[in-house]
Amino acid sequence: MPHVAARGRGRRTINEINMVPFIDVMLVLLIIFMVTAPLITPSLIDLPSVGKAARKPDQVVEVLVAKDERLQLKAGDKAVSMPLKEIAPAVLQAQAGKPAGSVAVVISADRNVKYESVVKVMDALQRAGVQRVGLSVQLTP
Repeated sequence: MPHVAARGRGRRTINEINMVPFIDVMLVLLIIFMVTAPLITPSLIDLPSVGKAARKPDQVVEVLVAKDERLQLKAGDKAVSMPLKEIAPAVLQAQAGKPAGSVAVVISADRNVKYESVVKVMDALQRAGVQRVGLSVQLTP
């Protein structure tokens, strides 16, 4: 409710905000933060580390993502264009009959490709059961 002041002849309301309670609350919060800040231990983030494999993979299956988001599967010397839904079964077929870890899967994308299209390929491979997928970036000339 606005405060009413009686000055002179008429009564009129004072259109001011009382800042004292606001300042009091802010000072109390400041003191609380100043006391608790030194007591908080800094948290450490465990980032994944990159290590070397014991041996190189025998075969590399490469999924190429072109500038226009066309997909190619390159296994050995042959490269075949195919849609996204056929990539995962083709990779699993290339890995079939080989020991685990002997066939590496690498996604090579042009640097101008949207990140979303690379993630879609990774998601399709993960849903199909491909465990490890590496990323590579092709630089355009």
